[in-house]
Amino acid sequence: MSADPAGAAPPGDPFATLAPGAGFRATAPDGAAVEVLLATRGGSMARFTLTPGQVTDPVIHRSVEEIWLVTAGRGEIVRRQAGRTERTALVPGLCLTIPHGTAFRFRAAPNAGLEIVAITMPPWPGPDEAIPVPGLEP
Repeated sequence: MSADPAGAAPPGDPFATLAPGAGFRATAPDGAAVEVLLATRGGSMARFTLTPGQVTDPVIHRSVEEIWLVTAGRGEIVRRQAGRTERTALVPGLCLTIPHGTAFRFRAAPNAGLEIVAITMPPWPGPDEAIPVPGLEP
C-alpha cells in the first residue's frame, strides 16, 4: 500500500504500512529534509535529516507538540519557552519533547549528519504551522 503525502491510510483501512524510503519527501519549514511517514487521527510521524554542519531556522509551532528520537548522527538543539532556554546535545537514542509554545532550533555537528524520527500530535496540519522566531541562536 502506498501512503498519500499526508501519510494517512486509505479511508476504511485501519492498518497502514510504509516500506523503507517510501515516504513523501519535502523540506520542512525550518529547512530540514523531511520524509513524511504515517499518520492517524491522533498524530503523525516523520523522519528529519540534516547534513553535516546544517543549522535549521528557528521556529515555534502554532498548535502541535512533538516527541523526538535521535536515530543517527550528532548535533544540538536549543529550546526556549516562558523565559527558560535549554541546550541539549543530540546523540543516538536520546528522546526529547517539543511542547506546544516552545521555540526551537537544531543543528548537526560539523562532521556528522543528524537523523531524527518525530511524532507530531495532533497530526502535522501543513506548512503554516511553523512560525519563524528571531533571535534564537544555534
